Amino acid sequence: MKGGVAELFDSFRKIVLPIATLLLLLKISYSSFDSTTDSLLQNLESSQNGSLPLDQPEQVSPGITGTSTNYSAKTGIRQQTCNIFVGKWVPYSKGPYYTNETNCVIDDRQNCMKYGRPDSDFIHWRWKPNDCELPLFDATQFLQLVRGKTLAFVGDSLARNQMQSLVCLLANASIPVDVSETTDTRYRRWLYKDYNFTIMALWSPQLIKSYDSDPTGDPYYSLMNLYLDKADDVWASQVDKADIVIISGGQWFFRPFMYYENDQLIGCHKCNQKNVTKHTHYYGYRMAFRTAFKTLLSMKKLKGRLVMLRPFSPAHFENGDWNNGGNCNRTRPFNNQEMKLDGYELKMYMIQLEEFKVAEKEGRKRGSVKFKFLDTTEAMVMRPDGHPNHYGHWPHEKKLPDCVHWCMPGPVDTWNELLLATLKMEGDEFIQR
Repeated sequence: MKGGVAELFDSFRKIVLPIATLLLLLKISYSSFDSTTDSLLQNLESSQNGSLPLDQPEQVSPGITGTSTNYSAKTGIRQQTCNIFVGKWVPYSKGPYYTNETNCVIDDRQNCMKYGRPDSDFIHWRWKPNDCELPLFDATQFLQLVRGKTLAFVGDSLARNQMQSLVCLLANASIPVDVSETTDTRYRRWLYKDYNFTIMALWSPQLIKSYDSDPTGDPYYSLMNLYLDKADDVWASQVDKADIVIISGGQWFFRPFMYYENDQLIGCHKCNQKNVTKHTHYYGYRMAFRTAFKTLLSMKKLKGRLVMLRPFSPAHFENGDWNNGGNCNRTRPFNNQEMKLDGYELKMYMIQLEEFKVAEKEGRKRGSVKFKFLDTTEAMVMRPDGHPNHYGHWPHEKKLPDCVHWCMPGPVDTWNELLLATLKMEGDEFIQR
C-alpha cells in the first residue's frame, strides 16, 4: 500500500506538477501582455497589401500608446489614458466654439458660413474615442500649458488651416497681437502677450528646397526642381525658435518634378525628358519627410523640444477629380464601417509613419528631439461633409470646389482638441521644458 502511494506521489511530482507550473506561467505571461501597446505602424505593416480598416481599437499610433500612464507631481496621481485617435463621430447638439463673427482671422476659402453654406449639421459632431471621452477644448488651459513657449506650424495651407482654427479657439480666452515680420499671410505670427506665447506659420508645401523652373507656368502642372537632400530654408532657418513644431504635408507632391541630390539630377516625376530615371511621386514625398526629420534632429537648439507629425489629410472628391467635375456634397460623416483608408492615401500615410518611426527612434537614441504623432487621419477620413466644397467663394464666382481644406468652424477644430489632449499627456515634463 505504501509503495502504491509513493508511486502515485512520484508520478504527480514528475508529470502533473510540471504541467500545472507551465500553465501558471503561461497565464501570467498572457495577462502581462498588452496588445494595445503595439504601434499602428506595426499593425499596418502586416496588412499593407490591402485596405486598412480604421475601426480596430487595438491599433495605436507611435508616440501615443493605447494605455499609457502619466504622472503629475502636482497631484501625485498616475492617470491612465486611452488612445484618443481611434473612435467615431457622435452627434453633438451644442454649437461650435466660434463662428465667422468671432474676433479671429478665417481664410475666406474656408469661411463656409460667410458664403452661405445651407446646412449646419457638419458643426454638430464630436470625435469620441472608443475607450474614453475627448475633453472639450479649454482655451485658458491651453494658454497656461504653453506659457512662455512658441508653437510653429510647418507645412502647406492645411497647416495654416489648423493654425487659424487654433487662433479662433483661443479667442474665447485671449486675442493675440499680429507680430508678423511680413505682410504675406502665409508667414503670419501671433503673440499672446499675457502668456508670452507665440504662434508662427512657416509655409513650406514641399518641406524641402524647391525651385519653379517656369514661374509663369501653370501652378499645378509646370515643372519644378526639388532638392531632396536640402530642407527648405524658409522653415529650417526659423524653427529653432520653437518649443513645439507641428510638421505636415502631402497635397503638393503630385505635380511634375525634377529630382536632385547633391545638386545632381537623379530622376523625375511626370517629366518627358529622355535618359532620366522616372519615379513616382511617393519617392519625392518620402525623401522630403526624411530630410525634414534629419534636419530637425540635427538642430542642437531643439534638444528636448517637441516635434509632432500631423499626418496626411484625406480629400473627399466624388463624381470626378478636383479639376473635372469632382465635388463633396455629403452632409454627414461616414461611420467607421463605411470608410477605409486605402489606395494612394494609405500609401502616403504609410510613408509618413515609416519615416516618423525612424526619426522617433533616432531622437530617443540621441536624447534630442522628442517626436509625437498627432494622428488626425482616421477621424478625418470619415468627414466628407467637412470641406468647403462650393462655399469658399460667392456663387457667381466660377471657382473649383474645395474638398481638401476644412470649413471653419468644423472638423478641423478637432485637430486642436487632440493637440491639447496630447500636450496634457506630456504632463509636468512638457511644462518644465
